[in-house]
Amino acid sequence: MNIDEIMTLVKAVSDYNLTSFELEEGNVKISLKREKEMPQIVTVGAPAMDAASAAVSAQMMGAAMAAQAAPAAAAQNGAAESSADAGISSDKVVTSPLVGTFYTASSPDAEAFVKEGDTVKKGQVLGIIEAMKLMNEIESEFDGVVEAVLVKNEEVVEYGQPLFRIR
Repeated sequence: MNIDEIMTLVKAVSDYNLTSFELEEGNVKISLKREKEMPQIVTVGAPAMDAASAAVSAQMMGAAMAAQAAPAAAAQNGAAESSADAGISSDKVVTSPLVGTFYTASSPDAEAFVKEGDTVKKGQVLGIIEAMKLMNEIESEFDGVVEAVLVKNEEVVEYGQPLFRIR
């Protein structure tokens, strides 16, 4: 058996998707085995845009995000706060340690753990975040007065999201 005949066998095994093939001719034994193909993950990027299309898309996204953010910010900060006060002015901010649902009280009919103007001590429970059916107490990291409660009861919170501002 010459090399051309062996290559023809290899091609036939490949073409017919065979996983193994054995041939014996006299004192020559040929065994061809093919490993199963591993699934491949193919990622596809978004189609490229020219500069003009990208600029128009960015303007539309910016306008849509601004339109959504304005009412949410006004509702969250309340009418009493001025626009200069809308940011987080204190360096004492308690943030969410996990993603979940925030609760201001231990039960729906119970009074909130804290509200604006309350004096808190380090380690005092400020609220609860439910994640995967577990209730996680959020404790104050600072002594001080609650300047602002930045989330509403039963609101979904993200990791690192500011929850309370303490002064």
